[in-house]
Amino acid sequence: MSDTAMSVKSPTAQNKIKHSVGENIGTFFIYLVVFLFALICVLPFVLVIIVSFSTERSITLNGYSFFPQEWSLGAYKMLFMQNSSVPRAYYVTGLSTVVGTVIASMITFGAGYTLASRSCRYRNGLSLYFYITMVFSTGLVPWYMVCKVLGCYDNIWALIVPSLMFSPFNMFLVRNFVRGIPAELNESAKIDGAGEMTIAFRIYFPLCTPVLATIALFYAIGYWNNYFNAVMLIDDQEYYTLQMLLFKIQSEITSLSRLAAGAQHTSSPPNESFKMATSVVTMGPIIILYPFLQKYFVKGMVVGAVKG
Repeated sequence: MSDTAMSVKSPTAQNKIKHSVGENIGTFFIYLVVFLFALICVLPFVLVIIVSFSTERSITLNGYSFFPQEWSLGAYKMLFMQNSSVPRAYYVTGLSTVVGTVIASMITFGAGYTLASRSCRYRNGLSLYFYITMVFSTGLVPWYMVCKVLGCYDNIWALIVPSLMFSPFNMFLVRNFVRGIPAELNESAKIDGAGEMTIAFRIYFPLCTPVLATIALFYAIGYWNNYFNAVMLIDDQEYYTLQMLLFKIQSEITSLSRLAAGAQHTSSPPNESFKMATSVVTMGPIIILYPFLQKYFVKGMVVGAVKG
């Protein structure tokens, strides 16, 4: 009996071993592909950082290289030299990003929650109204006139208010996410005597953390990279954003490089390395912020886009 039982069990055991070996090989190749893809995505950022620490002479002779012949901090010294406006531009950009992101996210949550509520009588018509703004634009002149009337010119509010109105796309994400929350939760809260503000901000708001983190990341990237408001509404250099200031410095360095190219015995300013240094300075905070919001970002995008 024991020999028969062993003979019956052995094929199953062998199949399990073969199956486990096949799974391990498949898992290995999946991880290998993911690793190679991640490496391809990371290498350009690494190259940008390395080139930003290279001398202009090394870049001119050898091009962009992971192993430059000469290293230099000239680009960063030019960025953060004494009496540099870059720290001030960092402060202005950071302040407008934080304030604008918080207020815009709250407005978007309020609009999305309202349009998802069954007690909102004209929610379908309002949704259509917001959708139309995604398709048609009023133009630049009315936008500029409204900003002037609101007093958003040559001050910090010129960098916040014009981009403060929520994006309809973000609003629809929040609305669909709220619709995915069971309506019985709202009804039970009303039975207990809770008002709309209490239900919205003490019950639904914590549950909407994934989608709120998603839209907050969208708003933060938009505010951080926004230079259009500074170009159109800012004259005082005290309120220059980081992107606007670096673009101005880059234009000046390009002009100096052209002058140096036509003169002998004149050292060329770090043009190419400065471009890479500005990229590192501008994209650094967003890259640092994204890993902390990644899990919320993925969940918010999937749930908010599918449910409802």
